[in-house]
Amino acid sequence: MRLAPALLEEWMRRYYFDTVCDIGSSGVENYSFADLRALVGITYQELDGIVFQDSKTLGADGLRQAIADHLAGGRADSVMVTHGSTDANHLSMTSLLEAGDEVVVLDPCYQQLYGIAEAMGCRLKRWPLRFERGYRPDFDELDQLLTPAVKMVVVNFPHNPTGASISRAEQRRLIDAVDRVGAYLLWDAAFAEITYDEPPLPEPLEYPRAVSQGTMSKAYGLPGLRVGWCLAAPEILERFVRVRDYTTLSLSPLVELVARRVMDKAALIVGRRLQQARENRELVARWIGDQEGRVAWVPPRGGVSAFIRFQDLVDVEGFCHRLARKAGVLLVPGSCFGAAAHARLGFGGARPELQEGLLRTARLLAASGRAARQAGGDEAAAQFVVNEAKSEVPECARERQEA
Repeated sequence: MRLAPALLEEWMRRYYFDTVCDIGSSGVENYSFADLRALVGITYQELDGIVFQDSKTLGADGLRQAIADHLAGGRADSVMVTHGSTDANHLSMTSLLEAGDEVVVLDPCYQQLYGIAEAMGCRLKRWPLRFERGYRPDFDELDQLLTPAVKMVVVNFPHNPTGASISRAEQRRLIDAVDRVGAYLLWDAAFAEITYDEPPLPEPLEYPRAVSQGTMSKAYGLPGLRVGWCLAAPEILERFVRVRDYTTLSLSPLVELVARRVMDKAALIVGRRLQQARENRELVARWIGDQEGRVAWVPPRGGVSAFIRFQDLVDVEGFCHRLARKAGVLLVPGSCFGAAAHARLGFGGARPELQEGLLRTARLLAASGRAARQAGGDEAAAQFVVNEAKSEVPECARERQEA
């Protein structure tokens, strides 16, 4: 496979560790191990009892059962534990697809959810989510995309980066449409437990060709734990095992112990961050309203990211470079998702950090607008932003070290 550069990962690698205010990530505020020990009661005696032997290929029995009890109606034989959802996605693509297969993907979309299929030689068919429609999917368009040659439909609801979602009735319509052509449904549920106006959507396990994947990196605030899962029929998981034999083999028993205790208290772990996300979402709404039309958005129905659109900014990517290097703020340009006029704004972090990041962004946005007016025209404005983005020294680095 010839994998294309992972644009979002490259951006995060460049700026995530050297900025002070993260308002670009798509997860909630991270928990520390001390936080977890207090919340779920992990003891030092339990940790001392761990023997660093190989774990089972599908995951430790206790962790599989805990995931099944929380998400899969207790059916542990439908659960495979993975190294985050990226591992789950890789297993799904390499096990179920072949070169030449057609794959329907949302647009915009997190690159991990289609990049492997594309590198394998699959043909991508885009199902667009449009700002003008409030990022609501058009199911008539989906019907036109679904032909007998489609092998897989890939969706993530709530959606990254837009925060869009669908209703239970629309989920049923989606499953029926995929079933008509006999395709696999890859259901990425990384943000499933973070919803605002409607209850979380159920896992689509009633569809025998569904693969649902989840992770502790987003709603659980544990990206460094690197734990995810696949929910699928046992015969599908058996195909995944054949690939895993050549890749990751299994997880660490230490990681599995922590993950099991977290899953046992999932409602507590996620509930705290969900309340924080609700309050932060309201903060972003007020911030958008204060921008005098410079920024527009569709309020997200789930997840902790919004795909904002800049109304007058000529070079959004250049602005995001400058924002990181001069103001110490991480904001992800929409070019990482193929939408150059937009940016992913993440609001799942600590409230003070979000407030400061939004304040610095507003200041730089206003300053860029003034400079553009003084320079006289869009072309000059674009060149101004690009030139400023070329600064070699990130002024925020020392500030982050001191923090």
